Amino acid sequence: MSNPYEKCPSFENEQYLLRLVEASDAPDLLSVYSDEKAVPLFNSDNCHGDDFHYTTLQRMQDAVGFWLWAYQDKGFVRWVIVDKHIGKAIGTIELFNRMSDDYFHNCGLLRLDLRSDYEQTEAVSAILSLITQPAFTLFDCKMLATKIPSFASERKAAAKKLGFTASKEKLIGKDDGIAYSDYYVLQKQ
Repeated sequence: MSNPYEKCPSFENEQYLLRLVEASDAPDLLSVYSDEKAVPLFNSDNCHGDDFHYTTLQRMQDAVGFWLWAYQDKGFVRWVIVDKHIGKAIGTIELFNRMSDDYFHNCGLLRLDLRSDYEQTEAVSAILSLITQPAFTLFDCKMLATKIPSFASERKAAAKKLGFTASKEKLIGKDDGIAYSDYYVLQKQ
């Protein structure tokens, strides 16, 4: 696979499509980021205080604009998750290779933001299974890590189904020095 910052690959199965986010996705994504049941599951660790709870189209458009800028700057890739059966974006996945001085060095950090009605073991598993194995090659990393709060039982079950295990290690924020917990890791095979 090539460098995802030069040509971003898409991934799909029968139900879901992952492709690079586009400005035109903002209206669909507003239903994700304004979903008060979904927001507590979003990983905002080390994100300068942003909780990703957006309630206006303008704020959502600004966020998508920032994600596209970060992609051009090679900071991270943000894929939109499209439910092919309804033709709408139902979430996003962010991925980048995290270089740090802690346990999570050379780690593909995966952030999954999903509308709450898709927060079911089978849906989460089907979505994550599209990206987990390609991520190791795309981001040249030794492991993947994703944050899963203790109350997220469906997400936890999906991650375990794919081979993720709970980590006792803390992720130390590069910008704020805070020690973050609740990470699950998948080692490269």
